[in-house]
Amino acid sequence: MIRITLRLPDDVHAQLLTQAETDRRSLNSEIVHLIEVALNAESGDDESP
Repeated sequence: MIRITLRLPDDVHAQLLTQAETDRRSLNSEIVHLIEVALNAESGDDESP
């Protein structure tokens, strides 16, 4: 596992915290989950921007 430092705007951090609480996940787990979902959705998209 790799550790990174990530700077987030206050409003994004607040949204992530709210979503993590709703999903009963830690903040870290929520961020990892959202990245995985985005990457999986991206791999199914054949059109590049």
